[in-house]
Amino acid sequence: ELPGKPTIIIRNVPGGGSITGANMFAQRAKPDGLMLLGTSASTQFPYLLDDPRVKYDYKDWLPILASPTGGVVYVSSAAGIKNVKEIQKLQGQPMKFGSQGAISLDLIPLLAFELLGMKVEPVFGMSRGQARLAFERGEAGIDFQTTPAYVKQVTPLVEQGKAVPLFSFGILDDSGQLQRDPTFPDMVHFGEVYEMVHGKKPSGPAFEAYKSFLQAGFGAQKAIFLPKETPKDIVDAYTQAIERLLQNAEFRKTVDEELGDYAQYTGERTMTLVKQATTADPEAKAWIKDWLTKTFNVKL
Repeated sequence: ELPGKPTIIIRNVPGGGSITGANMFAQRAKPDGLMLLGTSASTQFPYLLDDPRVKYDYKDWLPILASPTGGVVYVSSAAGIKNVKEIQKLQGQPMKFGSQGAISLDLIPLLAFELLGMKVEPVFGMSRGQARLAFERGEAGIDFQTTPAYVKQVTPLVEQGKAVPLFSFGILDDSGQLQRDPTFPDMVHFGEVYEMVHGKKPSGPAFEAYKSFLQAGFGAQKAIFLPKETPKDIVDAYTQAIERLLQNAEFRKTVDEELGDYAQYTGERTMTLVKQATTADPEAKAWIKDWLTKTFNVKL
């Protein structure tokens, strides 16, 4: 959709879970529209946690596309509950959880389990796919999958009575309030489950940390950037090309199949999403760093 249909060269830069590539972009990209950066949760999390390997600053970049998705937590029917309304029965019940690592995307469910007071033991070093297979074999009692994997791989388990959905992680609106996931409008989100368990709405630095990392990991989990100094005419050319792409029926069908029922964003909404995904309240940041160190011995 870009004027002149230029050749696009995709360069995947290995190392540091995307930190190396982002550092390279920060050092080399010129504001001429000839180099873009695609980021993911693995780029945002180290930035939020002040990882010393990070040599980039999101304030130096201009987002031109933000791509959200979601995730769902579910438990084995062997846990003895039929639906989320019985979640109190899980309190104190030990369950294993296959996890990539404490500062991977799994930080979101691990933090959710902590805030809900659930007795979940993570087994680190497993991909999302491996974790789901461990769940299917009965080796793990609780799991989460991103929306595409949940719809394709877990929904059949729910229909067979082998898995019970608990909650979606939710999405943030423009004011930072947690809302239901549009792909799962009939499923409660984390905040609603918190209220079921504790009898009050979530608040405080731990919940603020949850919202920040939720947005970094899901609400703007993929984004495309130009250097901030890029001239307006170049930015406009990219923005208009993206807008045309978002109106393409074939592309829209692919997005729905691969990601779920999520709008893809450009323009001002993109700015809001990315700012939420790359900004954390200092008190919330201090809380999550302390929690990661004390709970999982994470060295930051």
